[in-house]
Amino acid sequence: MAPSATNGSTAHREDNLSFTSFSQFIDGVAVKTPASRHGINPATKEDLWEVPVSGAEHLDHGVDAARKAFRSWSKTPFEQRKKAVLAYADAVEKYKEEFSTLLTTEQGKPTWQANLEVTAGYDWIRGMAGLTIPEDVVEETETKKTIVRYTPIGVVGAIIPWNFPLLLTTGKIAPALLTGNVIIVKPSPFAPYCALKLVELAQRYFPKGVVGSISGGDDIGPMMTEHPGIDKISFTGSTTTGKLVMRSASKTLKRVVLELGGNDPAIVCPDVDISRVAPMIATYAFLNSGQVCLNLKRIYIHESIYDEFLVAMTEHLKTMAVGNGLDKGIVLGPLQNSMQYDRVKTFFDDIPKEKWKVAVGGGKMENSKGYFLQPTIIDRPADDSRIVVEEPFGPIVPALSWRTEEDVIARANDTRMGLGASVWSKDL
Repeated sequence: MAPSATNGSTAHREDNLSFTSFSQFIDGVAVKTPASRHGINPATKEDLWEVPVSGAEHLDHGVDAARKAFRSWSKTPFEQRKKAVLAYADAVEKYKEEFSTLLTTEQGKPTWQANLEVTAGYDWIRGMAGLTIPEDVVEETETKKTIVRYTPIGVVGAIIPWNFPLLLTTGKIAPALLTGNVIIVKPSPFAPYCALKLVELAQRYFPKGVVGSISGGDDIGPMMTEHPGIDKISFTGSTTTGKLVMRSASKTLKRVVLELGGNDPAIVCPDVDISRVAPMIATYAFLNSGQVCLNLKRIYIHESIYDEFLVAMTEHLKTMAVGNGLDKGIVLGPLQNSMQYDRVKTFFDDIPKEKWKVAVGGGKMENSKGYFLQPTIIDRPADDSRIVVEEPFGPIVPALSWRTEEDVIARANDTRMGLGASVWSKDL
């Protein structure tokens, strides 16, 4: 039995948008499939609503509709496209409460964090709409004028991850449409609901076929990356999958944008205000239970303050309540799905095998129904250990000490992942 979801009263709407039924949209129409599947609430392991399971024929239909829509949308004046995109942002904001509840239900993050994600989603749309498409005159003489113009590419295939399903859907839809492209959104099978509902809402503001969705399992992604009718892939997800996406897309020479994994170091200098910085480090390491590509993944603390800083960090972590994100006062929710839970759990299984010293946490959450693990800090593991080298993407983080800047910079840069990094000091 799927849970009910509120349709709270907000600003005036043309008609109500149901948050208890979910469809995929092709050529402006909700398209059913013979098969269906459902997501799982990661905090309770309860079944959620049914969603379609598509095959190649549905993707072909969606691509044909998108290519047809592209012919007219690509010629629509920029200001007209911008007006439609901004109206869409307003609509997302009107449903902020419903989207926040839905996001927590399917993804697990606390409602206050879901609220921030929804806000960032429509702010992102408006921010994109504030940009212009430049036209550069690179050379002009009496006999020749050379102008660089940026023209629409075609059909964009957007592959959405499960950790920020709403933000990253809006973050792909807005720039695609503003630049005159059309888009087909493939949600994560683990967290399909917000993305499907965003596409459904988009049908009110854009011509049919301009924004479509394709719902299914992991097999749909490779179909999209190989499809000759899709001109560009925008993918956010793991580095391993990103390599497969690039390899697959190369068969049709389609453009690819990849935003992949990170193993972000944080270097903490000896001059910091420990009482102020340690809670911030703990927060940015464990936000969304570690399921953020830009979270702090390796924390390098100067040896002169290491012990005091580690205590302050662990004490703050103990105040970060873990539980069902729909409950009040929760800071950290569950892992989003069983596959990720099982993977992160291997790092916890390594604790006794590798004889890692645990500063706080270290195991499962007792009496929890969902995919919960204790927020854990490992105290000075070896630099070549899995917890340092790999990206757990969960609530377990290594703390390491350093002595010289030359040494810590070399260690921080000793990774094949290059996404983010930070240095914490009073001295800018």
